[in-house]
Amino acid sequence: MTKPNSPLPRILIYVQHLLGVGHLHRIAAIARALAKQDFAVLLVSGGYPDPTLGRLDGIRFAQLPPARAADASFRIVLDEAGQQVDEAWWDKRRAALFSLFDDWRPAIVITELFPYARRPMRHELLPWLAHIRSSQPRPLVLSSVRDILVDRTKPERDLDVLNWLDSYYDGTLVHGDPAFIPFEQTFPLAHRISTPLHYTGYIVEHEDLLPTSAGRDEVLVSAGGGAVGMPLFNAAIAARPLSQAAGLTWRLLVSRNESDADVAALRAEAAGQPGVIVDWARPDFPGMLRQCRLSISKAGYNTVMETLAARARAVVVPFSGGDETEQALRADLLAQRGAVQALRESDLSPANLAQAVDRALALPLPEKPVLDLNGAANTAALLRRLLP
Repeated sequence: MTKPNSPLPRILIYVQHLLGVGHLHRIAAIARALAKQDFAVLLVSGGYPDPTLGRLDGIRFAQLPPARAADASFRIVLDEAGQQVDEAWWDKRRAALFSLFDDWRPAIVITELFPYARRPMRHELLPWLAHIRSSQPRPLVLSSVRDILVDRTKPERDLDVLNWLDSYYDGTLVHGDPAFIPFEQTFPLAHRISTPLHYTGYIVEHEDLLPTSAGRDEVLVSAGGGAVGMPLFNAAIAARPLSQAAGLTWRLLVSRNESDADVAALRAEAAGQPGVIVDWARPDFPGMLRQCRLSISKAGYNTVMETLAARARAVVVPFSGGDETEQALRADLLAQRGAVQALRESDLSPANLAQAVDRALALPLPEKPVLDLNGAANTAALLRRLLP
């Protein structure tokens, strides 16, 4: 990459998605908001390419050798060939990161989720952060995190987080609202962080919520971008004839990361029930939410915020695989506010899902979102104020 001639303030954003694609989509939304506010943005992705990401007009994009997690524990990182990564692979990624930083020379560097999570990526990020810290002039370095962290299975590792924050970071962008859930509820050592926490509100791209050609009066069933949706899709097909929505079209939006065999079996099952469509996950999903009759989904950050922004009725079945607790907590908090109907994954059955569908359909459409959903624009304005 050649050195830029642009006079615009430059930002480098690093993101590594390992299972689903929500982290990449949220960071891309922030990158687009920054580009609209006259920042020059370099978005560096370490995950598998995602065809549903959408346009990146005005944004430079760099793809590292891609990696994914072997499973929901996130303990083993696999390369593009499905092999566990080795030191030579880390060397290649580190060299790419050093080169990208040295060529771009940003005024601000943002790492998505690290150091609060993505611990396996410390092999490349800690040397890179040390290199950034030694550069002159030194950029502002920030961490970008969602509202809720996963329960800490090894709380002693939080001391590493504090140490890395003290050593390399100037602050944390928390894409949430302390009135809904304060950061310290899921990071108990927040009071010991020496650098500022900046709450931005929740990230949604409102331009994507324009109605599209599909989804009108349909029941939309989605499970994010990972390969974890089949139990929900199968339950939805069986729940449809048991619910008050039996006469509606149910559209299942399936991730391309699901196995070919699972998708083929799902299509065969849906073929026996007219009114069920098996579709691929689509980039116009937010616009479909605006005009659907009901959304049935996991409770990931992006999907939930898009659903709230679209003011759609919703049933959420939070993902609980591995050590995941984030989605269940978000679903419970929103259910307490009457914003969604929540059904635990352990309670997922056709009958229970049909009952949740009926409860959701009986409710009036939400008059307004229950959360601040202007986080992308707020983040851009905040970074403008924080520029060195």
